[in-house]
Amino acid sequence: MKQLNFENVRIGKAVAEGQCIAHAEDKTMFVTHAAPGDLADIRIIKKRKGVLFGKITKLHEPGPDRIGPKCEHFGICGGCKWQHMDYAAQIAFKANQVKENFEKIGQLDFPEMLPIKGSAEQFHYRNRLDFGFTKQRFFLEEEMGQEVQAAPEGLGFHVPGRFDKILDIKTCYLQDDRMNAIRLFSKKLALDMGFTFYDLRDHGGVMRSIIIRNSSIGEWMVIVAFGEENEGIPAYLTALRDEFPEITSLMYAINTKKNDTLYDQDIRCFHGKDHILEKIGDLTFKIGPKSFFQTNTAQANVLYDTAKDFAGLTGNELVYDLYTGTGSIALYVADKAKKVVGVEFIEMAIEDAWINAKYNSIENVNFYAGDMKDILNDEFVEQEGRPDVIITDPPRAGMHPEVVDMLLRLKAPKIVYVSCNPATQARDLAAMKDVYQIEKVQPVDMFPHTHHVENVVLLTLKHVG
Repeated sequence: MKQLNFENVRIGKAVAEGQCIAHAEDKTMFVTHAAPGDLADIRIIKKRKGVLFGKITKLHEPGPDRIGPKCEHFGICGGCKWQHMDYAAQIAFKANQVKENFEKIGQLDFPEMLPIKGSAEQFHYRNRLDFGFTKQRFFLEEEMGQEVQAAPEGLGFHVPGRFDKILDIKTCYLQDDRMNAIRLFSKKLALDMGFTFYDLRDHGGVMRSIIIRNSSIGEWMVIVAFGEENEGIPAYLTALRDEFPEITSLMYAINTKKNDTLYDQDIRCFHGKDHILEKIGDLTFKIGPKSFFQTNTAQANVLYDTAKDFAGLTGNELVYDLYTGTGSIALYVADKAKKVVGVEFIEMAIEDAWINAKYNSIENVNFYAGDMKDILNDEFVEQEGRPDVIITDPPRAGMHPEVVDMLLRLKAPKIVYVSCNPATQARDLAAMKDVYQIEKVQPVDMFPHTHHVENVVLLTLKHVG
């Protein structure tokens, strides 16, 4: 592609995927790490299907919402694409993203949206982060010309678009600062013990990845994945345990596969419990090494409260909780329902749902594992009963068309649609708009400094018959 450069371009509004839109010389481009109102020089770095993507090479004038990013890794790590924008502006853009998706994709009629619920904490809000070890880390431009380069090993996040490169992270502000101490010590300890770091191309090396989880009640889980067996592993884990007595669950796995996922691996408990405990509302959840759990506990409480409020339960309702995951929403609303039935594709998640139902002495729930479009059929409804309220919280791809068709046939008086992707939510709502009307729209920000936004919608039947 011929090099394209544009000078003195005024950046427009923030749009999807953490980018901003800009126009110059009759061309439209999407610019990363820009802020609305910036005046900047732009270099085009990619063209895909006729769409131009650029980055700022020189900032002449900052926009009104631009601030200095807190993190020294901003712009390279890829995790916080909006950290350079004032938080009030971030959540305003997210709310507008929901509104535009509903108007443009769904062409929906909806009441004035409720004000977006922002996160009280913009940093240290995550309860889990995953890091990779690498034999050959990503070198910054300023390091490339140095006569004596720093050590090539690294522990951090994958560089966007580079599966084989990991950015060595000094400080990350997304999780409690104890995470940084654990991570930095684990790297130094591995180097001191002479362990090899993982080669992402040749797939060899002792140190492969580390997962650090914590809970709001002060429990910590650390999972170290080793790329191969090594007689020094027990000594490594012992040193980690001794350095951080606050680790209540120290786990490890030997992962010799070519991918980093641990869901199909044997994860062993070296020290402490095989789980940590977390609280949302009055419920306590057991989180194992393979459990999915909302990564912002405080905002998960806000999200679940919103869904529960929209459902308007009185204690007499049969509730279907579709895409229930580990059953957290189902269990959260169970105290206000006659019965809650959860359905989820991942069998392991349903096992966690039953564990947490038992742990909290909740008996008015039932859970099923399997493909939603196959399970949610006439036989299922005949067995469990017709729902009074349906709560659905699908993955980013939204609901399968056959599931939408079944909801239209069931005609539950209320549907509460929780979504992590307002675009697919708008698409699904468009398919339902002849039968259901939108009563309430409530965006919730779960992930400050990213473009992601959750959205909760209350639907009621327009007519019955």
